[in-house]
Amino acid sequence: MPQVDLSREPVDVLIAGGGYVGLSLALALKRGAPTLAVAIVDPAPAGAAARDARASAIAAAAKRMLDALGLWEGILPESQPITEMIVTDSRTRDPVRPVFLTFAGTAEHGEPFAHMVPNGVLVGALTAAAVEAGVTMLHGESVTDFIERPGHVDIRLSGGGTIAAKLLVAADGARSRLRDLAGIRTVGWSYGQSGIVATVSHERPHHGRAEEHFLPAGPFAILPLKGNRSSLVWTERTEQAERIIHADDFTFRLELERRFGHHLGAIEPEGPRRAYPLGLTLARRFVAPRFALCGDSAHAIHPIAGQGLNLGFKDAAALAETIVEAARLGLDPGTLDILERYERWRRFDTVQMGMVTDGLNRLFSNDNAALRIIRDVGLGLVDRLPRLKERFIGAASEAGGSAPRLLRGETL
Repeated sequence: MPQVDLSREPVDVLIAGGGYVGLSLALALKRGAPTLAVAIVDPAPAGAAARDARASAIAAAAKRMLDALGLWEGILPESQPITEMIVTDSRTRDPVRPVFLTFAGTAEHGEPFAHMVPNGVLVGALTAAAVEAGVTMLHGESVTDFIERPGHVDIRLSGGGTIAAKLLVAADGARSRLRDLAGIRTVGWSYGQSGIVATVSHERPHHGRAEEHFLPAGPFAILPLKGNRSSLVWTERTEQAERIIHADDFTFRLELERRFGHHLGAIEPEGPRRAYPLGLTLARRFVAPRFALCGDSAHAIHPIAGQGLNLGFKDAAALAETIVEAARLGLDPGTLDILERYERWRRFDTVQMGMVTDGLNRLFSNDNAALRIIRDVGLGLVDRLPRLKERFIGAASEAGGSAPRLLRGETL
């Protein structure tokens, strides 16, 4: 890509990272305040993210946000609603896995509490809409440094160009380099686990049922895709995960069948299999003068509850609403007092979810007999209390009055 010099074309908001968080933030900003100049800088080549073969669970609140942004109608034909969810707790060698907890797959007004959507479809739709809305896309570039100035921040790009912005948003992932450059420290730890992500086809239909099997090494989730296909999020100890993903196809299939079971008939792995290290990372601050963290750069949590992507959408919705409201009042969106509203809005929720997922992982990712009795009794009690189960479903719906407007299905 040729060198880019945008020093004479300042923007209001520059977003580092062109994944679903950066794209949804950029699109929400342009939908809410079309006069805002918004740019995305992403090191991946154009179209690379849209070729991601993985899939993600989109909770009801995130679905309403995508609908409010005008995208859900186009995404819906490629999505698979989750109509039911079951939870088991057993050992890998157990011949039977008793079901301790079941959830009907609906939130408010009968809408599914989640849909499975291919990542390529999601990012492709966001990208097309952002470009159409007027977001400037700089692919093959990354932010290498930035310096706060009076009234703006000077941003240096990897191609040698520079750009001035009122606000720099880091949506560059859990290992955010920009977070480090901003001097924002984190708290967290590794779990010594890796998440294996793969897709399988199977002989029998899943009927929209999602399954989470708590095994001693960690949760093994089977998430339904369109057709007789499912997405796997498979937690193992890191050394075991590395052995599994580098095994030959025959060995990989045997390991998979031990955990997947035979209730959906013969299974066949599809596409690549990858493993990602798992840990907890929480930023001590979400903002600094003319700088904000969004998505995994602010918080990376265990996938045991499937909430990582949805937390990122919540961040994007809250930050977009904060910036748009400031812009409508003629205020500078990069000032610390404006950004601290976003931090107050989102930090407690993310810390709370981080602690919940950390506790769940420690409770279930073991083979301790005493803990097994306690957790199985607890799951059984929850299963017998419909109102408590409704509260769990309601948390995914996120329809309360304190939620950002986009998550309630309202436009900015």
